[in-house]
Amino acid sequence: MSTYRLLLILCLLAAVLLSGCREQRQDASIPISVRDSKVAPPVERPPQELLTTQRAFSEVSQKVTPAVVNIQAARVRRVPQLGPMFDDFFGELFKRHPQRQRQTKSLGSGVLISAAGYILTNEHVVKGAEEIKVKLADGRIFDGELIGTDPDTDVAVLKIAASEELPVAVLGDSDALQVGQWALAIGNPFGLDSTLTVGVISATGRTDVGIEAFEDFIQTDASINPGNSGGPLLNIYGEVIGINTAIVASGQGIGFAIPINLARLVAGQLMENGEVVRGYLGVGIQPLSPALAESFGLDRITGALVNQVLVDSPASAAGLRRGDLLLSYNGREITSVRSLQLLVANTPAGGTAKLEILRDGQRLDLTVTIASREQQVVANDATKSVEDQEARKTGLGLTVIPVEGGGVQVEAIDTESGSARGGVRPGDLVLAVNQHKITDLSSFEGAVQDIQKAKYVRLLLKRGNSTLYLAFPAS
Repeated sequence: MSTYRLLLILCLLAAVLLSGCREQRQDASIPISVRDSKVAPPVERPPQELLTTQRAFSEVSQKVTPAVVNIQAARVRRVPQLGPMFDDFFGELFKRHPQRQRQTKSLGSGVLISAAGYILTNEHVVKGAEEIKVKLADGRIFDGELIGTDPDTDVAVLKIAASEELPVAVLGDSDALQVGQWALAIGNPFGLDSTLTVGVISATGRTDVGIEAFEDFIQTDASINPGNSGGPLLNIYGEVIGINTAIVASGQGIGFAIPINLARLVAGQLMENGEVVRGYLGVGIQPLSPALAESFGLDRITGALVNQVLVDSPASAAGLRRGDLLLSYNGREITSVRSLQLLVANTPAGGTAKLEILRDGQRLDLTVTIASREQQVVANDATKSVEDQEARKTGLGLTVIPVEGGGVQVEAIDTESGSARGGVRPGDLVLAVNQHKITDLSSFEGAVQDIQKAKYVRLLLKRGNSTLYLAFPAS
């Protein structure tokens, strides 16, 4: 009887345990959100402003993508059959074997700017190409004809022949851009068609990036990756404000685009003439250093300093002088040497420009007629020292000798002097000290004596084919 009771109890315990396990399995199958007593509320509807912006991005993409093209440029490279070591031993044996040819391809983007089939892109995308293929957003593929390139701005124009009218992007006004405005980039990064990235205008007028000869870049944090080059940078209205051209490998999120006003100007000349002719002023210019600015009595660094005026140049005809500080060009502030170079280069030959200058503390206005860059004059660098003249040491820590044609030439420099710290080098020709023109040893020594109480020494030097100003504390 006791054995029977014990078996019954064990069976009941087993049944209870199995029932509990089944309840746990059923409970585990219920989603956590249902089992929890506190259920997360649904996401609220985003603010209307965000939805409007999102819709604007989509509309820009739908509007412009049909005008963005994929460019494939093919180049042929000749590859030697053998290395240099084999050439030394078996050169004669293998000379009759032709070199192998290897085809390389580069991918880029472009944007249609004319219903006739003209495409704006980067020069580096099509440089050296022997064959160019252009793929439209709808999948059609055309042979691309190279109309012209401008390596100085990295702009190129292609043309395709289509039997029907092509979609065209609307070109905006890059001069009206402001930092903080939306910027959208469309292109084919890494060969991926029609990719849209979004950012803002980070800066405008970047002139010292060191990528091209003439720079006025728009900086943006919209992603510009390999393959995006040549594609459009757009504003929130879908207007082209720039042509994507470069990324900074060491700076994540930094990309640059050529302003559309500059690209449009270059493209117009390429489509009309097949080449670009730039304006020419005929001056040597340099940036202001803090010491130079103070020596001219300026409270800030601005403009471009004229250190040379070429004979029979537009600058000479307009009355520009060495030592003039160029402040503005046709009403646009000159912020750097490169900004002036770009303004002059973009002025057509025969056009006039109004210059605002600072001369001896006075602001003056001059009008100059710009010539073609091809008419530029090369300065003569013929300087010859006068023999049988005793070299003399001056208080500036310089040992100088006179030269034919005026000025004195630096033979040696005291390494502890202000001249050495200011950047004067042996061989430099000293043309002026502060306001004093130097014609010989006597005028040089007189100028040095006259500036004893000056706070800064400013030297006008000729170095090679260039002239430049240097300044340093008089003490």
